[in-house]
Amino acid sequence: MKKQAHIYSFYIRSWLALACLLLGVSIVTPTLAADAKGSKDHPLVPRYDGSSIKSYSHSAFDEYPLFIDKITKPKGIESQPESIMWLEGRVTRLFYVNPPERSSLEIFRNYEKSLKSAGFETIYSCKKTECGGYRFKDAFNGYLWLTSDNQRYMAGKLSSEEGDVYVSLFVSPSGAGGGPEKGIVFTQLHVIEMEAMEEKMVTIDATEMNKGIDKEGRVALYGILFDVDKDTIKPESKPTLEQITALLTNNPEMNIIIVGHTDNQGEIKYNMDLSTRRAKSVQTALISDYGIAKDRLSAWGVGYLSPVASNKNEAGRTKNRRVELVEK
Repeated sequence: MKKQAHIYSFYIRSWLALACLLLGVSIVTPTLAADAKGSKDHPLVPRYDGSSIKSYSHSAFDEYPLFIDKITKPKGIESQPESIMWLEGRVTRLFYVNPPERSSLEIFRNYEKSLKSAGFETIYSCKKTECGGYRFKDAFNGYLWLTSDNQRYMAGKLSSEEGDVYVSLFVSPSGAGGGPEKGIVFTQLHVIEMEAMEEKMVTIDATEMNKGIDKEGRVALYGILFDVDKDTIKPESKPTLEQITALLTNNPEMNIIIVGHTDNQGEIKYNMDLSTRRAKSVQTALISDYGIAKDRLSAWGVGYLSPVASNKNEAGRTKNRRVELVEK
């Protein structure tokens, strides 16, 4: 029966095509447009086969609200801040048109498998009404012509020594009535690379360090940088180390405590140890490379016990990762 139905369907399509040809009517097959000008796939996440890029944008450094829970209230980001993880870094936004006759499940599963193979772990995933219905869709992307009936979403993270990478994946069919894209599934893919903002600020000099210590008894330094999860001082820290040397040379009676600070990522014991080792690395560098007397310096680490900002977002965590000079 199936074979007969298949043959019957084939003949119907053949006769329909012939009739259209004889009547001068063309059969339009939906085709995907070319990629948007200047667009390109992100190197970490390939596209679904046969899809095209409808829109594309890239920011060298920006903030991004990653959805990590369902949205059920109006003004989702404002009314449900607990559902958002704020990120800062390099942001790439891609919006794909997928080929016809493909379901959101098929496309989502392909992306899900590809991301897992690349090393991404799932932070949050939802589908259909689990995400919060149309509230989620509208808060997430604002494309009113997409439908929430079969929406699928995933937030993922790739841990890397060069900097963590987050991905936001939203797949949904179009609900636009009558148009050529009705029923076509769209993919919104955002990739956020957690790179430090390009430093444009002048390194704090010895005079400013002295003013901070005179006023508050301490001064925070952000120009001493370390390798990820290590106490190795990066070469670009040299200007700040030179200014610390100038501070101590200009103030021969001053003795300082070098205090290491971290954000709250990881266990407290680990961060206490890491911050202490980093402070001691600065102490060692000042003694061995810059000739500061050993008895003028001491080094301690306090982990994340003395934050200057919230650790709930990357902007705050960046402020908390610092070295402070405290006068004895």
